[in-house]
Amino acid sequence: MSDIAVENVEAEIVTTVSGGTGHIELNRPKALNALTTGMVHAIDAALRSWESDDAVTRVLITSASPKAFCAGGDIRAIRDQVVAGEDFTPFFHDEYAMNQRLAEFPKPVIALIDGVNMGGGVGVSIHGSHRVVSEKAMIAMPEVAIGFLPDVGATYILGRLPQGVGALMGMTAARIGAGDALAVGLATHFVPADSMGELESALLAGEELDGALSRLGGDAPAGVLPLDEVADVFGRSSVTEILSALATTEGAWADTAREQLATACPTSVVVTFDLVQEAADRTLEQCLAAEALVGARLIRRPDFVEGIRAVLVDKTRDPEFSPATVGEVVEAEVEALLGDAP
Repeated sequence: MSDIAVENVEAEIVTTVSGGTGHIELNRPKALNALTTGMVHAIDAALRSWESDDAVTRVLITSASPKAFCAGGDIRAIRDQVVAGEDFTPFFHDEYAMNQRLAEFPKPVIALIDGVNMGGGVGVSIHGSHRVVSEKAMIAMPEVAIGFLPDVGATYILGRLPQGVGALMGMTAARIGAGDALAVGLATHFVPADSMGELESALLAGEELDGALSRLGGDAPAGVLPLDEVADVFGRSSVTEILSALATTEGAWADTAREQLATACPTSVVVTFDLVQEAADRTLEQCLAAEALVGARLIRRPDFVEGIRAVLVDKTRDPEFSPATVGEVVEAEVEALLGDAP
């Protein structure tokens, strides 16, 4: 067994090599592994080191938290930079470069998703070849709640999900469990939570990947989303048509969607819909570039600071966005936000 860039147990990212497996452990459990700039740099450095290392045949990404794979980017730090008038763009530039490297990595990348996985955590996991979920997995892109947009290449992924699912997830911050994640392609394999630790140990001991997944896999929970209904409502050609259809749709999933839309930033909802629609004809690189451009513009709007206050600082979940409804969103402003996107 050899070790590469092994960090002490207090490090936010711990990297080792064992059994031909480059292991990246997210190790900021008190913050549910919310990504910092240092974590992004450490992940990227490990990937660059292992990319051409013949001793590493695959990469395994896990979490030291019993609750979460990764709750997202450290967005409160970004908010502080915005309020202070500082340049917040380097974090996103480096994070998106790491996302692109994961997607293009020439060896299998296996993420063990055994808990909450949102925002930036989706970027660390979803671009890999193997996304293994347990019954505890919950995947979401909740950015519209804070006046931002699904980023880290998420628009690329959402734009390629079954009809309507990407729009649902992006516009409403819908939380997707293991069964639905498998059904729509966000996840590739299921392993029960009680066996996740054994799978990690097996891979670090050098066991063959497909054999370990087959040996430890179990019966996945059934999905709960009525995909035909989701397609009928969220597969429509405009936000207005979606809201009209959703208003008369019955069922728990529709009730939840309406509730989440009621507190989402209207401008972000409209912008996200457009980006997800356009993503179908864009490469990942183009989607990341569009997210960087449009995202920076959204962050500079007052809605972003207000959304962070309501959701993460005061936790009152009573944001006062402007405009306050989708119907009040001005098309010219949306066009300005989206303008020049690749």
